[in-house]
Amino acid sequence: MAGQLSRRKFVVYSLAASTLTLAAPLGCDGARADADEPASSASRRPLDVLARGADEEMLVLEVTAANKVVVRLPRVEVGQGVTTAAAMLVAEELDARLVDVDIPLAGARAKGNQYTGGSSSVSSLYGPARELAALARAKLVTAAARRWHLPARSLRTKDTRVFAPDGRSATFGSLSASAAGIQRPDVSSKPKPASRHRVIGRPTTRIDARDIVTGKAKYAGDLAVAGAKPTVVARPPTLGGKVVSVDDRAARAMPGVHAVVRIPGGVAVVAESFHHAFKAKDALRIKWAPGPLVSLSDAAIRSRLRAAVPRLGSPPRGSAQTQEEFEFAFVSHAPMEVLTAVADVRAHRAEIWFSSQTPMDARVSIASALGLPKAKVAVHVLRGGGSFGRRLNYDAAIEAALISKAARRPVKLMWSRGDDIRHGRMRPASHHRIRASRVRGKVVAFAHSTASVSEADKQSGASAQGGAGPAVAPAAGPLPSDRGLYDFGRVSERSGSVELAMPLGAWRSVDSGTVRTAEEIVVDEVAKALGKDPVAFRRTTLRSKAVKAVLAKVANAGKWGRAMPPGQAQGVAVHEEYGSCVACLVEIDATDPKSPRVTRVVMAADVGTAVNPRGLEAQLMGTAMDGISTILQAGLHIDRGAVREGSYADFHYARQRHAPPRFEAHIMPSRRQPGGAGELGVPAAAGAVANAYARATGSQPRRFPLNF
Repeated sequence: MAGQLSRRKFVVYSLAASTLTLAAPLGCDGARADADEPASSASRRPLDVLARGADEEMLVLEVTAANKVVVRLPRVEVGQGVTTAAAMLVAEELDARLVDVDIPLAGARAKGNQYTGGSSSVSSLYGPARELAALARAKLVTAAARRWHLPARSLRTKDTRVFAPDGRSATFGSLSASAAGIQRPDVSSKPKPASRHRVIGRPTTRIDARDIVTGKAKYAGDLAVAGAKPTVVARPPTLGGKVVSVDDRAARAMPGVHAVVRIPGGVAVVAESFHHAFKAKDALRIKWAPGPLVSLSDAAIRSRLRAAVPRLGSPPRGSAQTQEEFEFAFVSHAPMEVLTAVADVRAHRAEIWFSSQTPMDARVSIASALGLPKAKVAVHVLRGGGSFGRRLNYDAAIEAALISKAARRPVKLMWSRGDDIRHGRMRPASHHRIRASRVRGKVVAFAHSTASVSEADKQSGASAQGGAGPAVAPAAGPLPSDRGLYDFGRVSERSGSVELAMPLGAWRSVDSGTVRTAEEIVVDEVAKALGKDPVAFRRTTLRSKAVKAVLAKVANAGKWGRAMPPGQAQGVAVHEEYGSCVACLVEIDATDPKSPRVTRVVMAADVGTAVNPRGLEAQLMGTAMDGISTILQAGLHIDRGAVREGSYADFHYARQRHAPPRFEAHIMPSRRQPGGAGELGVPAAAGAVANAYARATGSQPRRFPLNF
């Protein structure tokens, strides 16, 4: 299970520095170091090496003389609130004010774990961050006690200060240098028990909220790297198309144009402003060779997928069958911030700035594309304006590096919205065949076979897209964590694939976003065939007490079964993954079946310790919008090898007018360690929307989104 934590301790090192600086391995098991252990080789490395990003897998905490607590985070902030969660973990154990905790993002490192995905960030940080902060607090208290000649146990900490019984106080910053030399603290350095938490578990506004709404927060497009000029790329009309010839004379002669260069994905224009760049791009006269999918459109792809679904096998003798098939379209990630990367490539080194969920992999690929040693490539990780899996790949960064090298100057590359929707990564289309076998009112066998599009010839496909790196989305298939959700007897799961030269990528909730959604629709169909209420049927067949509890919560809070006008109905679905579980109840108004509106969403989640319930509520709200979008209206069409959609005008992701007027999230209390949450709600939300629509209209939708 992604992000699962056992009960374990973490090695914590004191680092040679003029201020209190501690480090712990992130994502590695180990026995916690005693305070009087001899320093390891890691503790003897100077801080400036760590600060440059060669700190391997270490999570590093420093208390500065300015009374700031700085933790350089080896994860990326893409709107999910991980920097706030990390700051809360540190503030809790240090008794520091949140405003005194800074969480800058670490650049690409040589070793360790910098992967942001799989709903694993908070669970992977929970132990190390608390261990670091708890030891830091113990050393600061000890430093104050020795300065004041008082028993350390008589001191207390609050608001980034240490207080003596007589009222004296000192800031952490003023004690940091002394604390750095302490080997054996005089008080316990164990993290607090959950019963003493005052920050963890408290709904908290994001630490970067004001910066985001005031424009102070910096994204790649906001960077002012010396000499970096705005850059755009002319791309082929079909996926994987190639440049045959280009006449760039008119473009080069236009005012403000600095360079026109060819790259594997098209023709780039470097100009004084993005206005100049887009005008010059339009002036290019390019002859394109069609891509490898020019003979394919949606109908043919769906036909291939249907044929690739493995056989379900024979059902148990004497059983009745509920058998259904489902189709899910391609879906764009469409993050609000389009892909942007700044690159400064010189003869013997390169520096790249962009938002990345996989900066270490990106660094290796960029170095390879440029023909440079990895050590000569610096990758600076910036916050991203949304991702949903899109920034696992680094298409824009490699393109920016290649353009900078060819143009011999720094560049700021921006993909347009059309670029990302028509040539960017997308969730694979998939086909599902599910059969539930019933005997005497009980499901005795459950079979689910799937086929999804997988990326053919990844090496050449990557080159065609500007060296985007390996595909992250495998063929869809039921997840191991799903096997025991229901007491459905013998479960069989098989998957197949159709290989196509398409740019695919992991999309929020990856396989379970379609797999679990389809299964939850079938669970409703089975309940109907047995003459049972969908919630009552789930209550008697779910295995997990935790899943039953979140289902009961939404059923009660949402008044499941209440009378509703004709054309309106409720729907429900559940999901379990990442060591967490969730239930979703949806109310929909489908009086006009062609223009349905979700009017209410009630969600309940058990994620273990919810570090920031307000952030978790926001995550659940986002997954509800994903479910509404992908079930009702958001998908991509393939027309003769090209993506038809090109903007939010025709890629119909849910807008404000599609959002439910009523949304509520219930966070189940728990003191166990955190599970995953960021992707958890998508399958339950999607399944609940589909089930509500079916009940409201009396139909059985089988192709999603419904408007396809």
